[in-house]
Amino acid sequence: MPTSELLTTDRIEEIGALGSESPDPAALVAELVGAVDEGRVADPDDTGYALLVAAEILTQAGDLADALALATRAIAEQPDDDAYARSVRGGLLLRLGREDEGMAELTALRPLLETDPEATYLIDDLVEAGHTETALEWLTAALDAILERTRTQQHESEDAQDEAAAMIYGLAQGRHDLREEMGLAHDGYDNLADRLRAASDHALDALDDGPATLLFWPQAEFNALMMRWPTLVDSYPATWGEHRAQIERALVEASGLGGADLGVVVGSVAGLAAFAEREDRDPTDEETQDEYADSLTGADLRPWPPGRNDTCWCGSGAKYKKCCLPLSRD
Repeated sequence: MPTSELLTTDRIEEIGALGSESPDPAALVAELVGAVDEGRVADPDDTGYALLVAAEILTQAGDLADALALATRAIAEQPDDDAYARSVRGGLLLRLGREDEGMAELTALRPLLETDPEATYLIDDLVEAGHTETALEWLTAALDAILERTRTQQHESEDAQDEAAAMIYGLAQGRHDLREEMGLAHDGYDNLADRLRAASDHALDALDDGPATLLFWPQAEFNALMMRWPTLVDSYPATWGEHRAQIERALVEASGLGGADLGVVVGSVAGLAAFAEREDRDPTDEETQDEYADSLTGADLRPWPPGRNDTCWCGSGAKYKKCCLPLSRD
């Protein structure tokens, strides 16, 4: 990478998707850290993000000490928006055997589980550090607190009620999945998770945002789409990274509203062109693309969400929790 080249958000996301799967992860870390050191991060708000992506690559490579140094630096670079970085740091401290420091860092963030729908990254860091029992305890306590709050605060705004419902759904499902991994028998909250998941089968009828599956273009197809039909630049985000993040956030929002059977269908330029020709339709028309999406099945359909440790839905090959899942927190 030339020293004069700026490190863009898209490039950081691309590096994050490659991660340790790259034939030379050390070069990716050097690219990220070098851009930070030399002031070449295109958006200064991405400075901490770049350092955290570098820290994750080192973590995957087993270099926990250097990963910890970068996570600590990310906190210093962006102290006003550091909860995720502090959670990463806490998890790394635990994995390095610095139990008291790690638990102190994560415990300070624990209240976020009751107020921030995205704060389940705390649970991920606990589980990855082998503190599964603590993770389960925290999930249970957060559910207790939110349910008690909904019972006692009957006059909350509609937005607050919607957020509470989304948090209850997410925490209950996460807790249920964790207990299944631990081989534990069903309890009351597991039954709640099952009921919420079953009830969500009917929730999509109330959504105004369209079908349960969204049309997703892999990076090469996205670029080819814009080149073949340039007028589509007004209908899609400016970059593939933004397109991928938009899909992830839309799915998270639909899930929070109770949507079930969510997923993406993977489009191709050749497929859209053939469909439009067959149907005698304009391929740039939104309705044509919706009908093309409806026609895609089988291998073109990717259910959402994958498990945190499963391969990401976007096709990067990286684990979901290290690829598109963090995009919902941007």
